[in-house]
Amino acid sequence: MGVDYYKILQVDRSAKEDDLKKAYRKLAMKWHPDKNPNNKKDAEAKFKQISEAYEVLSDPQKKAVYDQYGEEGLKGQVPPPGAGGPGGGATYFNTGEMPSGFRFNPRSADDIFAEFFGFSTPFGGMGGMGGMGGGGGGGGMRGGSRFGGMFGEDMFSSFGEGSMNQAPRKAAPIENPLPCSLEDLYKGTTKKMKISREIVDASGRAMTVEEILTIDIKPGWKKGTKITFPEKGNEQPNIIPADLVFIIDEKPHPVFTRDGNDLVVTQKISLAEALTGYTVQLTTLDGRSLTIPITNVIHPTYEEVVPREGMPVPKDPSRKGNLRIKFNIKFPARLTADQKTGIKRLLGS
Repeated sequence: MGVDYYKILQVDRSAKEDDLKKAYRKLAMKWHPDKNPNNKKDAEAKFKQISEAYEVLSDPQKKAVYDQYGEEGLKGQVPPPGAGGPGGGATYFNTGEMPSGFRFNPRSADDIFAEFFGFSTPFGGMGGMGGMGGGGGGGGMRGGSRFGGMFGEDMFSSFGEGSMNQAPRKAAPIENPLPCSLEDLYKGTTKKMKISREIVDASGRAMTVEEILTIDIKPGWKKGTKITFPEKGNEQPNIIPADLVFIIDEKPHPVFTRDGNDLVVTQKISLAEALTGYTVQLTTLDGRSLTIPITNVIHPTYEEVVPREGMPVPKDPSRKGNLRIKFNIKFPARLTADQKTGIKRLLGS
């Protein structure tokens, strides 16, 4: 049987236009003779096959003939009786004859490459690979390739494969802070954000639309957490719209500060309370009342830890960090004689 174009282009028979372009782009850049100076003869043959495969499979009429009659049928040759077609098991002829007047004459591989990547004008008149495609005029690689003539033997190293790829580029992400209260981050909440952006309608005209985005804030999320809405930026020709990214920002809280999954609160107390005992009264972020009696002597670095009264753990909100209570002890500027006596009696000295 003839050449298997699907195998050459490394695609399956259900490949769409985008799949074919992607495959051709990758293989043509890999096997272009200018990129293979030490193996130019084999590269030229491979490059020609890749170009021919792309030309056939990307053209609906040529593909239909190839799928039914194979390469021999495309080129007007009669396959042997009972020979399998490119599908592996299908026969070449359903009607016993070729489509009237059809004859495939492959184009120059160089021309296909230049047409695909848009490099025909810059490299014109520098020689070429016209003989490689079977339908081009002339004797192969006369005077070196176009690409080598203008840019030296390795023009690919200066351009890079990506720069010759004409696929649309992705716009940079658009980042916006999303202020959240500590209560929001403790309990979780839903925020709705109204955005306005430009889109391109079917006729190619730009128009402004408004959209409501819903953001589900999960319990325990931290400052810096990112929520991404893919391609919600403005639409522009040949540019993939930017992703819209919201970044959690934590608003200051009048009572609590956050330290990882822990909550920290500082209580101002007098020296007498530090020495004789103190009861902490707090309202939690979800509205509960906490009463925490402290019978220990409270010194300046003392910290009371209440387990599981901190922030939810993001990956498992049933678990929580701790509540850490610190103290700011107000010392008197001076003591009376009676106060000094009382303190000495209290301390047993």
